[in-house]
Amino acid sequence: MRRLFIAGNWKMNLKLDSAIALAKGLKEAAADVSEVDIAVCPPSLYVQPVGTVLAGSNIGLGAQNGYFEKAGAFTGELEMAMLTDVGCKYVILGHSERRHILGESSEDVNLKVHAALQAGLIPIVCVGEKLNERDNGVTNLVNQRQFDGSFSAVSAEDMKKCVIAYEPVWAIGTGKVATPEQAEEVHAFLRDLVAKRYGQDVADVVRIQYGGSVKADNAKELLSKPDIDGALVGGASLKVDAFMGIINAVR
Repeated sequence: MRRLFIAGNWKMNLKLDSAIALAKGLKEAAADVSEVDIAVCPPSLYVQPVGTVLAGSNIGLGAQNGYFEKAGAFTGELEMAMLTDVGCKYVILGHSERRHILGESSEDVNLKVHAALQAGLIPIVCVGEKLNERDNGVTNLVNQRQFDGSFSAVSAEDMKKCVIAYEPVWAIGTGKVATPEQAEEVHAFLRDLVAKRYGQDVADVVRIQYGGSVKADNAKELLSKPDIDGALVGGASLKVDAFMGIINAVR
């Protein structure tokens, strides 16, 4: 049985005081949660102070990105080992905003996946189609290409350590949400891709989150589907009540 995993992606939001206050509020509110895995991914500048607040709690710390090279002359980048050094357990890779706004390719994401695994991080690897791609009937083709490229040469044992996040680009920050049936269809397709490459035993272990305007009022229905194993939450992760509403809806 796969444990549900709810992760908050704070994106480029909050200031230091509000980030610390949010972490303190979540730490207190989630103290008795044992049925669901929880993580938050603050902006890089706030990872360490937020991690200090969350130390010893049941909330894991994650980063929103990392670089594939080891220490060196890479101005502005963060080595994966730097993330583990400040307490990170997770790292989001290939988020749609990095793919479609900042131009990251699946080949870039793949290098980062290997670097994250080598550093002992759990990669949360995002895939998802744009609205015109869904309208043109190529949803599965787009997600398969991103899956194949992002997980190239990843071993079966390492694949078990990874999390996939299905994020339909048209549902991120738009208020639009894939219906539970639409989301489940893609999640089942992604799990089948894992099974075909690695075997059903690996596919049964890998958790696939849904990301795209998840809120307390739609979380239970979405996460009740057999292949949806959690959520990668954006805007609703920026307030204690909203984020806890999602967690409590699926406990």
